[in-house]
Amino acid sequence: MSLAGKTLFISGGSRGIGLSIALRAARDGANVTIAAKTAEPHPKLPGTIYTAAEEIEKAGGKALPAICDIRDEAQVGEAVARTVERFGGIDICVNNASAIQLTGTLETDMKRFDLMHQINTRGTFLVSKLCIPHLKLAANPHILNLAPPLDMAAKWFKNHVAYTMAKFGMSMCTLGMSAEFARHGIAVNSLWPLTAIDTAAVRNLLGGANVAAMSRSPSIMADAAYAILNRPARETTGNFFIDEEVLRAEGVIDFSIYAPGTKGPLAGDFFVPDDVFERTETQVSRVFN
Repeated sequence: MSLAGKTLFISGGSRGIGLSIALRAARDGANVTIAAKTAEPHPKLPGTIYTAAEEIEKAGGKALPAICDIRDEAQVGEAVARTVERFGGIDICVNNASAIQLTGTLETDMKRFDLMHQINTRGTFLVSKLCIPHLKLAANPHILNLAPPLDMAAKWFKNHVAYTMAKFGMSMCTLGMSAEFARHGIAVNSLWPLTAIDTAAVRNLLGGANVAAMSRSPSIMADAAYAILNRPARETTGNFFIDEEVLRAEGVIDFSIYAPGTKGPLAGDFFVPDDVFERTETQVSRVFN
């Protein structure tokens, strides 16, 4: 497997899972556009598009840092055009950018509601839409959405219906576009973690250090994404992949490398269907159910 010479367009890839996916591809010598808003250091969040680009180059890839608010069609269009101009095309689109607020209906102001839908659902739709004309020209084109399985259980909606709607909107892009573009040979899939991932969102919003200690590193998502993006596009579309299951299919047995030092069960992530937890060999605590 190799992504050498492939061009990835990654939204929101200045930190966390998006950056980890970028670095895994860069180790092969891939080209990566980091399309994100963070151009200046944030007081609470690590990394900018420029520090991400430096890391990608050090890892062996080529990087294009692009200041891009994916709510703005013109900015996305410019970032896509710059990518094609710099690298000659786009092989892979990774929709990683996301906004989260876990509040109930009465506590969710409409400005935040709009933000989540504009970034999660509309942003995924827009970035995909503008990349697809170039993906049609690629040899093994993939769209990968960092979005959950469509598990329509009330428990995933009752405490934060606005966020769930916005996140499932990304998943519906997978469902619809995988069928729409199958004849063009474009793979459209979702990838979601079995467990919580130790990111800024977990540390700042989802339980802090306690949940972070029960989480895996972003590298498990990067390795799973890498495996998916190397598969034949025409044979790999319309799937809602879970990271651990992808890697087990690749022959991975030891998952301790993704959670070094962790003792006891890991925190199961949001939106993971009960049947997935039931068939996993990993000890998982359903912290977010």
